[in-house]
Amino acid sequence: MFKRELESTLLRLAKFPVVAILGPRQSGKTTLARAVFKNHIFLNLESPHIRELAIKDPIAFLRENENEYGIILDEFQYAPEILSYIQVESDEKKRPGYFVLTGSQNFLMNQAVSQSLAGRVGIVTLLPLSIKELKDNKALPENVNEAIFNGGYPRLYAEKFSPLELYPPYIQSYLERDIRQLVKVENLRTYQKFMQLCAGRVGQLLNIADIATNCGVHRQTVESWISILEASYVIFTLKPYWENFKKRATKMPKLYFYDTGLACSLLDITSSAQLAVSSFRGPLFESFMISDLHKQYGYIEVDCLANVGNHLIPIETKSGETANSDYFVGLTKWNELAETDPTKGYVVYGGNYTQSTNSGRLLGWKDAGNLMIELEETYTI
Repeated sequence: MFKRELESTLLRLAKFPVVAILGPRQSGKTTLARAVFKNHIFLNLESPHIRELAIKDPIAFLRENENEYGIILDEFQYAPEILSYIQVESDEKKRPGYFVLTGSQNFLMNQAVSQSLAGRVGIVTLLPLSIKELKDNKALPENVNEAIFNGGYPRLYAEKFSPLELYPPYIQSYLERDIRQLVKVENLRTYQKFMQLCAGRVGQLLNIADIATNCGVHRQTVESWISILEASYVIFTLKPYWENFKKRATKMPKLYFYDTGLACSLLDITSSAQLAVSSFRGPLFESFMISDLHKQYGYIEVDCLANVGNHLIPIETKSGETANSDYFVGLTKWNELAETDPTKGYVVYGGNYTQSTNSGRLLGWKDAGNLMIELEETYTI
């Protein structure tokens, strides 16, 4: 199994009665859940038999599988009705980390969580392997073109698949299973062409009208399909930063793929050598690095970012009463990535002593009562 950066975060979130692991198919959610929660019973709701039992009689289903440690419900979105019963169990029995859910469709998961498990669940998103994870697991290719072409899906490295073996069936499975389930698409070939058009615009501004014209569908259809790709962790978009926030709302975002191996497959790039001379190499490299930064931010445990006067101020909270240097680890990582002044961040802790340090400002909990006022006075003209 690959060592994942989110392992420590999962253990921290196990103080909640429910822990949810989101992410695309084959990103390693099941493997991670079973590795961290070794003693939990594992139940895959993608199995028709198990799913039928969970939907037909959820109370009996949970009772029959009750145990000392907990239950992993894999691909829970196939039986979202069970969440109401998990809520009742969580409130009545108050067992930290007892229920572990994994799901491949984040908008279904988020909708269900907001309705049933608000305040009871800790959520993490597991994306394909990052550069650091590949390096730490001694799987990072020496050549950047090979790294881009391979992508980061764990199965490719763990089971020695080639990208040509892994990605075409992955795309076909995604189309035939997830897309058919999520949206009524009359012609899956049209949707696949849409995905290929998106791959052809990786690292570029997202022009929905242009994609609609080339795909032969309405603009509203493309907008809906973009949402599906985002919801199933295929793509993400980033809006350009403007100090004038009214301007920012009118600008088109850039389009990126979470995994460049998948994008290369959609572009019919069949080798790292072909990629090296492709006109898509630059945009794919940009997507490769931006998606990796996205993963890094996801691993940094900064509790809050305050947006004050167009300044993002990281604020970490620690309940301990005795401060130590470990309290500033999250702030340090944030400032390194964001290239911001490390002294501008805050650690609010359970003690009473307040002090400015080279790593950030240590703030006693009592003094934190005026923190937002202090920030407003400092950063707002």
